Amino acid sequence: MRAELQDPSSPTWAAQREELRLLHTKAPGQAAVAPTIVGTSSALKGLVEVAERVARRNAKVLITGESGVGKDVIARFIHARSPRADQRFVALNCAAFSETLLESELFGHVKGSFTGAYRDKIGKLQQAHRGTIFLDEIAEMSVRMQALLLRFLENGEIQPVGSDAPPIRSDVRVLSATNRDLTEMVAKGEFREDLLYRIKVAHIQVPPLRDRKDDIRALVEHTLVRCDDRVAIAEEALVLLESYRWPGNVRELQNVIEQMASMTAGDEIGIEDLPPSIAAPQGSHAYPRRERRRRVSDEIYEALVSGGKRFWEDVHTMFTNRDLTRADVRQIVRRGLAMTGGNYRGVLQLFGMESQDYKKLMNFLAAHDCVVDYREFREVKHDTGVRAADAPRVTDPSA
Repeated sequence: MRAELQDPSSPTWAAQREELRLLHTKAPGQAAVAPTIVGTSSALKGLVEVAERVARRNAKVLITGESGVGKDVIARFIHARSPRADQRFVALNCAAFSETLLESELFGHVKGSFTGAYRDKIGKLQQAHRGTIFLDEIAEMSVRMQALLLRFLENGEIQPVGSDAPPIRSDVRVLSATNRDLTEMVAKGEFREDLLYRIKVAHIQVPPLRDRKDDIRALVEHTLVRCDDRVAIAEEALVLLESYRWPGNVRELQNVIEQMASMTAGDEIGIEDLPPSIAAPQGSHAYPRRERRRRVSDEIYEALVSGGKRFWEDVHTMFTNRDLTRADVRQIVRRGLAMTGGNYRGVLQLFGMESQDYKKLMNFLAAHDCVVDYREFREVKHDTGVRAADAPRVTDPSA
């Protein structure tokens, strides 16, 4: 059975959306329904054909592509088209947990194995027995966690944290995804080469939205139907949407359409409703990737300092939702340390945070490898014109 690339105007669209909802709540024994993949571009058709072939086998699959292209959708599609479709699909974002918690999430733990372990917990690998597990952002695993995962991939054995019982065996198909270059990470010693060989038996590269502009109209209509089918979009606005480069890919497009649909005064989205970055003349927003990321972190830093954003409510949430990268967070912290002369407690005050948030902030930064060495700012002049050496001293962040 071949995948059907759907037009949202199709009369079967509502039924398929309900099937997609049921996919997220299915129980073992109930066959998963493949998510509808919207678009008809040649790039998307080729992607679906490869995913169809890969799904029929039991091989491990590495799905790569920029943030927001829909790697998770492809993973669910592969599972739903596989012989394991009547078993569980379990997804885990590796970037959302510290090393200790990630080990517990994957392998489970026994009561009392660490502080806060008040009961036994079954890990995701055991929950996905005979089904599929999707390890999103796998490049964010620590080297130690990579070793533990490699051991499981080699022998299929699960040892819950703190357990002395014999290992549990689990039959799981592993799908992984990342927006990073794992080959480059291997060269830098940041990712195990043997693990890369294990997870990359089959490889699927999801193209960015700018390389399949023929899908933009269908995606716009799909999103409008999903959020408010009473709103239409003018042809002039569609043309500008098609000319935009969409650095955030499908996720950014969906966010923009949902915002416009909720904010428009009438029943049609026009050019005047488009964000300035899209309505601007073509080429004025085509920033290099590094410059674009720096612009994102600069805007958030300025909002934190001015009180327009709050760290835990806004920055932390954006990071958890993968709208901010580790590099963004480090750049925000770096600018804060430059302003305070390497004083992390000064950063708390600068960002409008409570003084008792010091340990919470440091634990968050350490857990996600976002700590910036304060010492490089201690003897450097910053915007206030005061040398960091003359600024008030505090104890080292590690204290």
